[in-house]
Amino acid sequence: MSSAARSCAGSPLSVSGDVRLDLQRAERLGLDEAIFCGPKTLAHLAHILDQARDAGTSLLLTRLAPEQWAALPEHHRERIDFEPVSRTGYFGPVRDAAAEVEVAIVAAGTSDTGVSREAARTLRFHGVRAVEICDVGVAGLWRLLERVDELKRVPIVIAVAGMDAALPTVIGGLVAGVVIGVPTSVGYGVAAGGETALRSMLASCAPGLVVMNIDNGYGAACAALRILRVCRRSC
Repeated sequence: MSSAARSCAGSPLSVSGDVRLDLQRAERLGLDEAIFCGPKTLAHLAHILDQARDAGTSLLLTRLAPEQWAALPEHHRERIDFEPVSRTGYFGPVRDAAAEVEVAIVAAGTSDTGVSREAARTLRFHGVRAVEICDVGVAGLWRLLERVDELKRVPIVIAVAGMDAALPTVIGGLVAGVVIGVPTSVGYGVAAGGETALRSMLASCAPGLVVMNIDNGYGAACAALRILRVCRRSC
């Protein structure tokens, strides 16, 4: 095999040269390093975890497929708190959770919970406690209205919805806090893999609605963390 072919196959030399962890991210941004696992080879993932272990740092692993987790060396699997619904893993210890609930995560349907759980797990990794409210889409609006008082008590609401994605707009008309909408790829036909949900949120008549990319629960949680950090500094 040529050197170029070995590089593409993920030889040890190639893998070590490909990986550069951002160990100063928390100091710079207040957000810990996160690893987007989906497209990475097993060799890359193992080498990343080797570096994190040697540096004594924890990592948030996102889009970690069950088969990727199962294929990792046992000594790495034993250190990972893996949740298949959100496809997230905690490598190493996480921060202690705050006593106070600061974020509400609302999912329109049970089909959206993979994305909503990704947001919740990201927040928990950073020590932020969130309340999760599932299956309260506007097709049965009474389910949401029963929880409105609870939503009004938190400064940030992450609203996760697919199909027509009306949920964030409705919440944005009911609560005064920051509302972060996350469109999901859930839906039939013209839902177009989340494109319709995204456009619906972008065209929302609820003033000030913040909109993330499709299925980006991680990004929504990071936006919430940035907002909370500014709020804490100003208090």
